[in-house]
Amino acid sequence: MIDLYVWGTSNGRKVSIMLEETGLPYQVFPIDITKNEQFAPDYKRINPNSKIPAIVDHDPLAAYGKGPFTLWESGAILIYLAEKTGRFMPQDARGRMIAIQWLMFQMGGVGPNFGQAHHFRRAAKEQVPYALKRFDTEVARLYGVMNERLGESAYLAAADYTIADIATYPWVARHDWQGIDLAAYPNVQRWFEAIKARPAVQRGFEVP
Repeated sequence: MIDLYVWGTSNGRKVSIMLEETGLPYQVFPIDITKNEQFAPDYKRINPNSKIPAIVDHDPLAAYGKGPFTLWESGAILIYLAEKTGRFMPQDARGRMIAIQWLMFQMGGVGPNFGQAHHFRRAAKEQVPYALKRFDTEVARLYGVMNERLGESAYLAAADYTIADIATYPWVARHDWQGIDLAAYPNVQRWFEAIKARPAVQRGFEVP
């Protein structure tokens, strides 16, 4: 059994989608970030960085030693779950590294910049034109990178669906929060609709 500590954010949904896709048994422990529950001492013992998501695997692979294995950072969790199940990660060295490359593209580019666009568009107490222009420009550039890639490949890392797509989809699902019309990026739109139709993705989006 895996304990999933999560809230309904793009980063949290990466892991709930992955767990639904793999069929691993898990139980959900909501961490309400609107009430600052991520800073509670009990949760900080699980994730000292006070972010969601985090997991505790009570039945880890033998390579991870005996007893429960705790892991945080969504990208690391996706890699771990892919290794645990042998799914959604290419098995050959070249394909594996390409999948990790596109996962890092999400972690280092898509997530931070889309997140800042969300903040300055939706949460900032005052409009900051410089910030809006900066993040709108970068968000559009990143969509362009994805659109070009998805014109060459069915999915971000390869012809098959991988953890790179699982990581990126929840952020693209908030394209309206970023002021993005997916019709302007037809390859991204095709990819988005294909992933949106997956039953496991739909179930993962309902967690917690």
